[in-house]
Amino acid sequence: MLIDLRIRNYALIEQLQLQPSALLNIITGETGAGKSIMLGAIGLLLGNRADSRMLFDTDKKCVIEGQFDISSYQLQDIFESEDLDYDAQCILRREISPGGKSRAFVNDTPVTLETLRHIGANLMDIHSQHDTLLLGDAVFQLNLLDLYAGLVPTRAQYSNAYRQYRKLETDLKALEDQVAQANKELDYHSFLLNELEDARLDNEQQDELEQEVKELEHAEEIKYKLTNALQALSEGEYCATGALKDAATLLGQISPYSEAARELKHRLDSCLIELHDIADEIEAVERRTEGDPARIDELQGRLNALYSLQRKHQVRDVVALLAVRSDLRDKVSSVLNLDKQINRLRRDAEATLATVTKQATRLSEARRKVFPKFEKELAALLSDLGMPHSRIVVQHQEGVPAASGIDIISILFSANKGAQPQTLSKSASGGEFSRLMLCIKYMLADKTALPTIVFDEIDTGISGEIAVKVGRMMQQMAKKHQLITISHLPQMAAAGDTHYFVYKEDRADRTVSRIRLLSLEERIQEIAQMISGAKPSQHAYQSARELLAMRGEELVG
Repeated sequence: MLIDLRIRNYALIEQLQLQPSALLNIITGETGAGKSIMLGAIGLLLGNRADSRMLFDTDKKCVIEGQFDISSYQLQDIFESEDLDYDAQCILRREISPGGKSRAFVNDTPVTLETLRHIGANLMDIHSQHDTLLLGDAVFQLNLLDLYAGLVPTRAQYSNAYRQYRKLETDLKALEDQVAQANKELDYHSFLLNELEDARLDNEQQDELEQEVKELEHAEEIKYKLTNALQALSEGEYCATGALKDAATLLGQISPYSEAARELKHRLDSCLIELHDIADEIEAVERRTEGDPARIDELQGRLNALYSLQRKHQVRDVVALLAVRSDLRDKVSSVLNLDKQINRLRRDAEATLATVTKQATRLSEARRKVFPKFEKELAALLSDLGMPHSRIVVQHQEGVPAASGIDIISILFSANKGAQPQTLSKSASGGEFSRLMLCIKYMLADKTALPTIVFDEIDTGISGEIAVKVGRMMQQMAKKHQLITISHLPQMAAAGDTHYFVYKEDRADRTVSRIRLLSLEERIQEIAQMISGAKPSQHAYQSARELLAMRGEELVG
């Protein structure tokens, strides 16, 4: 439950602190005094979007902090799911800078707004007039019935299966679209692949082909130059080998007298051996060098084919062409394999749909079992609140599996004797809507473990004895939940265990909103003013005392 709320620099609130009791807390005050502003601040604490224009002082940051005692609510798993340390005393904090930047904290750990919403949703439930309007929504009604019937875990199990089915359906549709597109491109990809397969790229060495073409195109020049080189080395009158032999002979003649001459002769002998080898290789190359126009044409044809493929696929070499061929092989092959994947996905989707349908049927049966009890209990509560002839009927139709099951429901209502029940949007007035929502919240109080529930003027459209009964209903709910209720009714104000008063204070430069806890005498004064205006009569004071006496207050004066 909320044990301390602090709001600083928000709208009309410069500084506000609220320490509500564990039971029923009533907040009253003039219209526009700041009650709804306080709810807006609490909404920020629970993860609503921030707006820097709501800052009281635009040069300072806004800070909203709530401290909660959650020791009795078994919320450890919620904190663990968000990777947060659990503590029996939980502090939520929201900060909005003048520049509009928002930061959120749980127990001083920075968190995202989504995490703040998740944690906050398990700590507080704010019922506003907007929620009353939601009562006419079919999905909202179904959620209420599931909560009333204790079917939230069953529905969660169904929802998981349904999400799995929808994912399979989405994957299947995407794969079918992929196949349709792939089939359009299959012929073209097959043509390109066959062209590359026919090119026999695996055994092709483009550099070697280009080199062989160069040699064949210059065969005559190569043969002529090799012949001349051979003449210069070993066959001419003044060839290199002859000159080296003469030099070696001369060095040999003086070798007995000179160690240097012997070493030089040895080196010249080695050079002669190398020159003879070179000459032999030149001769061999010269003999096998022959022009071959047919071979040139053949090689040029191969190269032109490679160049053409490289231009077509916008690559530079055979290695890149091999990569293109591999990619085309995968594309062509994948089209053939996609049919297998589609069949597998279709089987999985059909099996999951069967599971979903089975779970949806069980969920529907469990829901329909509680319809009579829900109708009877809600009608009885409405009767206690001055609507003895009200009728509640849960209209049910069965549809196809959807996110919430196969049930299409509508809560029908009639307030008058003999009137045919109709949809809430057609049959319920504002006051009747408020009473309906209050009764539903009352019925759900035992089904939920929310520490704190906040009601914003849920008593709209009621008065007199009915307001007294609403107050008693709130007191019953407060035995299991901390309640914070904003009200304009004296009967509700008197029902609270604590009573806070919101008021405006006019300064020289601006108006601020404040709140204070009322003493017993102040409560009598406030309730009397709520009964008869700014200057209450003695009769109004007496009525205020009587209302407070109904809840056992020790009156003074």
